Amino acid sequence: MAVNRDVLFKKYVKDKEDSPNTQAQGRRPGPGGGPGGRNRGMNATGKPKAARASIKRLFSYIGNDKYKLFIVLICLLASTVSSLGGSYLLRPIVNHLVDANTSVEEKISGLLGGILLMLGIYFIGVMSSYGQSRFMLRISQNALQRIREDLFDKLQHLPVSFFDTNSHGELMSRFTNDVDVIGEMMNTTIVQVFSGVISLIGTLALMLYTNVILAVVVIVSVPLFAKAGGAIANRSRKYYKSQQAALGGVNGYIEETVTGQKVVKVFNHENISTEEFEVLSDHLQKSQMNAQFFGGIMGPVMGNMSQISYAITAMVGGILCVLGKFDIGGLTIFTNYSRQFSRPINEISMQMNTIFSALAGAERVFDIMDQEPEEPDVPGAVKEGNMDGRVELKDVTFSYVPGKVILKGVSCYAKPGQKIAFVGSTGAGKTTITNLINRFYDIDSGSITIGGRDIKEYSRDYLRQNVAMVLQDTHLFTGTVMENIRYGRMDATDEEVKEAAKLASAHTFIKRLKHGYDTMLEGAGANLSQGQRQLINIARAAVSKAPILILDEATSSVDTRTERHIERGMDRLMKERTTFVIAHRLSTVRNANAIMVLEHGEIIERGTHEELLEQKGRYYNLYTGKAELD
Repeated sequence: MAVNRDVLFKKYVKDKEDSPNTQAQGRRPGPGGGPGGRNRGMNATGKPKAARASIKRLFSYIGNDKYKLFIVLICLLASTVSSLGGSYLLRPIVNHLVDANTSVEEKISGLLGGILLMLGIYFIGVMSSYGQSRFMLRISQNALQRIREDLFDKLQHLPVSFFDTNSHGELMSRFTNDVDVIGEMMNTTIVQVFSGVISLIGTLALMLYTNVILAVVVIVSVPLFAKAGGAIANRSRKYYKSQQAALGGVNGYIEETVTGQKVVKVFNHENISTEEFEVLSDHLQKSQMNAQFFGGIMGPVMGNMSQISYAITAMVGGILCVLGKFDIGGLTIFTNYSRQFSRPINEISMQMNTIFSALAGAERVFDIMDQEPEEPDVPGAVKEGNMDGRVELKDVTFSYVPGKVILKGVSCYAKPGQKIAFVGSTGAGKTTITNLINRFYDIDSGSITIGGRDIKEYSRDYLRQNVAMVLQDTHLFTGTVMENIRYGRMDATDEEVKEAAKLASAHTFIKRLKHGYDTMLEGAGANLSQGQRQLINIARAAVSKAPILILDEATSSVDTRTERHIERGMDRLMKERTTFVIAHRLSTVRNANAIMVLEHGEIIERGTHEELLEQKGRYYNLYTGKAELD
């Protein structure tokens, strides 16, 4: 099967021209919700931010170490002055050596004195460079630490819809590749740029002081340098942005494919995966070649131009010396200064590839930082107390994407000790209801109340502390079994953790593990079966003591025997809790206090198992096998 490059790029290469919902179309809601059309995707503006704005934000992170920056500036000035001053000492030394009226002894004495003075000056320069490097390294690493922390903190406060519409690998690329190139620029490039600018100013001042005519010759070449460098820079900047986007696409594809490797093998998708990766890799290679080529030719082009400028300067200076309007020592230091004048330009041009790569990476990092977080809690939001488990939905209407209604006037009521089940076809809105109770999304109209209060009157943290969820997809963190269960309530004692495990029928298998509750889990619990991971997930919800419990296909990954154990445990767990259950296996919801049958976002039937069977409607057809859940 041929690989469609356009479709592949649209899915994985998050370029600046992507529309806000490019990644959202056709994607099924994940654990936290829906397609995410309500929130802007990354790069939603469709336009790259100005480089000036990115530079300003980067310097705001560096600005926190102002006193260290001041020391770096002093060191830069001292290093530049020592370099220029040491070079200027050549003028009196050379003039002294070529002076016919000076004896050999005086020439040797003057030469030695000049060399010793130059050594002292250059030693100051070396020490200044060392101090500048040490302090700048500290500044850059502090800035990178703050960027990483701000980026991670931002991710923690982004809505669930953001993660539904952006691949994990692409997000990881922001933390690794993009932050790394920013660090490379901060570690060395910034210092070289500032040093180059100071050196240019100092060199120009000394050239004007030494000989105005030769200074004009050198200055005339500057516009040519700038024009050539600008032309290359414009092309290079575009390709570096493309390179960073392509790199994010490759990382996203690798993460997705490695995570789903079993699925790839089950469906014999290895060859297609290889072909798709080759297309993305080829795109990355071409982007990198263009970026590196235009970034690489900057130095040679500017270097050759500086050689031409040097040759013209030497020629004009030689003529002035012959005419007696300039001294040999002055010509010596001026040709040296002309090289020093072009050297910072060459060094800066050689750093342009790092600068453009870092700015492209910075824009991608700031794209995430500029995403809209979850709406703030209302003033005076409830943040503590005992939450009443009474939950009521009144005429709730909701849509992930404007114009595409998912829930239409849904109403239901549940109180502590009750078990409410939602059944219906895939896409009917079952998971959406539970996501709305958690405020992963806000409703369009209607109301959702808990304990008689609108859920918007509670802080999100407090609300979610009181709603425990067990999802169909399990996720365990690196750590011990005890730590993974305690994730549900961090202040739970060891005994409470074990009681929760017993409640979830997980205690027996945990005790059989080599180190019991201290067994280390790695790779999302890869050393456990799917059913065992789900039991730990259920124990995590049990230890939370939340008054509201949501089970989204919680027993779908366990065998029938284990399912019966879990159901008995759940019955004990649900005695004082309000429980919402989403199930495809109707046998698991027969003892529910009320069963809601959803179709196309509406509740079409409601009642107990027996009542719904008597109605002989949709539920009856599903239960008796006359209809299927699709």
